[in-house]
Amino acid sequence: MSKPHRWLIGRPFWVRLHRWAGLAMAGFLIVVGLTGSLLAFYPELERLAHPHWYPERDPATWMGAGLLAEKLERAEPRLRVTQVSLQGFDGATSAWVEPRPDPATGMPFHLGYDYVVLDPARGTVLDRMQWGSLRNGWTGLMSFVYALHYSLALDMPGVWILGICAVIWTLDCFVGFYLTLPAGRSRTGQANRPERVAHVSWWQRWKPAWMIKWPASPYRLNFDLHRASGLWLWGALLIFAWSSVYMNLWDTVYTWTTRALFDYRPYWTEFQPRPLPMERPELNWLDAHTVGERLIAVQVAQEGITVKRPVALRLYREFGLYQYQVETDREIDDRPRRYTTQVFFDADSGALKSALLPAGQYTGNTLSNWLYALHMANVFGLPYRMFVCMLGLVIVLLAATGVYLWWKKRQSRATAQARRSAHPSLRRAERHLHDE
Repeated sequence: MSKPHRWLIGRPFWVRLHRWAGLAMAGFLIVVGLTGSLLAFYPELERLAHPHWYPERDPATWMGAGLLAEKLERAEPRLRVTQVSLQGFDGATSAWVEPRPDPATGMPFHLGYDYVVLDPARGTVLDRMQWGSLRNGWTGLMSFVYALHYSLALDMPGVWILGICAVIWTLDCFVGFYLTLPAGRSRTGQANRPERVAHVSWWQRWKPAWMIKWPASPYRLNFDLHRASGLWLWGALLIFAWSSVYMNLWDTVYTWTTRALFDYRPYWTEFQPRPLPMERPELNWLDAHTVGERLIAVQVAQEGITVKRPVALRLYREFGLYQYQVETDREIDDRPRRYTTQVFFDADSGALKSALLPAGQYTGNTLSNWLYALHMANVFGLPYRMFVCMLGLVIVLLAATGVYLWWKKRQSRATAQARRSAHPSLRRAERHLHDE
């Protein structure tokens, strides 16, 4: 077998692939790792920064999502509501809004905000901001951190960049795991080893990959930190890498892969977009809320599920559908950030189009809901949130140590190249160093 062919299928090829994949991802992983550590406690940090978003109100006095939407649109006629959440990502009662067209010009009004925080019992506006932007100063800080984590605060270009990065990260998880395994032994090498070394078991040879040598040189310490931390947390890293594909490439790579393996029925595959977005549905927000309650009551009765409280009402103008969500006793998530017991119904007729449950209905949906909950630190309480916060810092560590190892290797190659130029007889030693 020729040397080039051996290089393509041998360990040096995978070392190079891991190295260049890591360098391509390093900056992005540092950003998402640092921001992800903060976002593990997103609602808690928002509550700390904006206590006025969370007025002490008896939940029995809270208005329904439909009534909150109607009150907001009447109070501010230049906007129209797209969604009301009684407890959203940040734990506050909020509405997503967009500008109405100006009848005089046909162009949308300028609002300067797309997110409104509401008093759940009175329907009054507590705050407004452009979500994901720092233009509102301190008010939008955590939403900016979220946007940075999800899209580098670059909207769809950033979503695609991090989505591609997530695919590379997922594949590189397997390459990195392979590289921790003991290298195969050549027959010549085994013959030249002492007998006690030649008979060391495979597991004994793998054991150092799980350990950090101390004391050690800076290079060895960084190498062990990179290898051992990646190995001990490999399962969690793979989950977060693949769930990142779900977050960013949900309707392409993730859907294609999941539907090829499981029964997966997300709403974006079930409905066809309208030729033009719906401007004024026949069902107003109050009507839609009533229809949603009725439809969800039928579904949970059939499944023997108990509804704890309503969560959100959303209008998908591009599909001509309303979505009504509730919290039930079957939820995977343990925090009020995203619940998945929901119905979709026609925004004109109120006819049921789809009903989705958190788990047990479609395998692909169940797995996706678990991926989301794990990624968002929405399960297993405070201990898991602390773990996710720590994992974000480990991701930063992996990226930083990987860059350091590449930089030291690069320095070594440059030194070896200089020595080779001065002493041609050292060519073989330099080539061996290059292949490591």
